[in-house]
Amino acid sequence: MLWYHIVFLAVIQGLTEFLPISSSAHLILPAQLLHWPDQGLAFDVAVHVGTLMAILGYFRKDIFAIVVAWFVSLKTRQSTPESRLAWWIVLATLPACAAGLLFDDFISTHLRSLEVIAYTTIGFGVLLWLSDKYGTSNKTERDFGIKSVLCIGFAQALALIPGTSRSGITMTAARFLGFGRESAAKFSFLLSIPLILAAGGLKTVELASSNLAVDWGSILAGVILSAISAYCCIYLFLKWLNTIGFFPFFIYRLVLGFILLFIVYIL
Repeated sequence: MLWYHIVFLAVIQGLTEFLPISSSAHLILPAQLLHWPDQGLAFDVAVHVGTLMAILGYFRKDIFAIVVAWFVSLKTRQSTPESRLAWWIVLATLPACAAGLLFDDFISTHLRSLEVIAYTTIGFGVLLWLSDKYGTSNKTERDFGIKSVLCIGFAQALALIPGTSRSGITMTAARFLGFGRESAAKFSFLLSIPLILAAGGLKTVELASSNLAVDWGSILAGVILSAISAYCCIYLFLKWLNTIGFFPFFIYRLVLGFILLFIVYIL
């Protein structure tokens, strides 16, 4: 990989993993549009490690409290808001894990095209805007229940389709269910941890069982750049979210989607 490939892909992964604009789509597009070589399995592992470091670092206090409360609840059988949040994260993760096991090969074979990405970028962008415009904002993390968590979990499973955006679809579902912007975003970010761990772990196993040569300089750069960009992204997104809402991301998705449709059908 050339140095500017490394910088671009690592920064894009860090930014788009948590913004509601689809990281998978943005990582597919350079190869599709610019004919860049595939970044390779080792680099995929690196940028996943970087984004995981960012989310763990930013929410370190919340994560510590949630994990401790969860283990205490297992021992004492007493429930607290933090222990319930831990169980909600586990429950909401299950649909995506099941969908990944069942449909990953089909999606990889049939749905990683510019045409699919264009339509999902536009369609789920419209849903994001509608949820923000018409959804109520009177619920917080303490108001999660089994039904709302499962709805968000099944919505997250749709993010396996490129262009959907895991963060975007989970925030959309939460906003439709009446959760405020910050609560929707925070739960979406915390919900990313087990999936990033799972995806990074699977890729690490694949890498360990392969005979691929590893460029450790590229790996280190990927980890650092994706971690920095992801951390900055989380900080700025949460800082500005209540002010700007989701409308700018809807416009971005709309523009990107129609550009892709132009490329697919006109060029």
